[in-house]
Amino acid sequence: MADWKADGTLKASGKTLDYRCFGPKPAEAPTIVMLHEGLGSAGLWRDFPEKIAEVTGMGVCAYSRAGYGQSDPADLPRPLDYMTREAVDVLPQVLDAIGFERGILLGHSDGATIAAIHAGSVADYRVRGIILMAPHFFTEEMGLAEIARARAAYDAGDLRDRMAKHHRDPDHTFCGWNDAWLDPAFARWNVAEVIDYWRIPALAIQGRQDQYGTLAQIEELESRAYSPVDVTILDDCRHAPHQDQPEKTLAAIAEFAARLERIEAAEVEAA
Repeated sequence: MADWKADGTLKASGKTLDYRCFGPKPAEAPTIVMLHEGLGSAGLWRDFPEKIAEVTGMGVCAYSRAGYGQSDPADLPRPLDYMTREAVDVLPQVLDAIGFERGILLGHSDGATIAAIHAGSVADYRVRGIILMAPHFFTEEMGLAEIARARAAYDAGDLRDRMAKHHRDPDHTFCGWNDAWLDPAFARWNVAEVIDYWRIPALAIQGRQDQYGTLAQIEELESRAYSPVDVTILDDCRHAPHQDQPEKTLAAIAEFAARLERIEAAEVEAA
């Protein structure tokens, strides 16, 4: 990518996707690739990517998946395995497009699940660790109820108006996500098996008051993971740790990234 710090676009899976990058280029330092939530985008991370670059010294790239932000529309209706398709088919092309050499996948909500699936499904030795904020591996009744409430808020107009500021087609963005989650067949969705195949360190961050998922998601992760897992549970925090507890979230990310670098340096020295 020629101009690493500029906003721009890249091509992946036949779609043009928008991105924002901060910090050193992939040839100069490890890269943290950020994957947004189900109604997020590269821009909706606001200043969080830049702060991560500052506290880690790594390059950071946040991109909008198809159907989000200013990226091309997604093909609707989304298949119910859309997160697996993103992880296996699209994300590798994104990493290639930005010149990713080694680093970390950092995801929030849907983005965390996509990162988790990638780590358990794709043999990509460039990915040295994953950071999962509010991941979900299976559906829960309380989470589905919250998603149904989001539908009501959207239909009432307030949520749609707010989304229109960040997505070029808010109806496309919202319905692509909400229709999939509220499909009756999605109640059986479960991708926890991917955890069994992780072979890299992971950091999981979740708010104790997360309205979309309980700590059962984290317990599933801890009970199944073969590789090292760090867990940070934040009080007074709902579904978005980087918004509700930004300093504690940044500190956990910085510590995890630094430890990965120490491991990397020790392995190079031993070799």
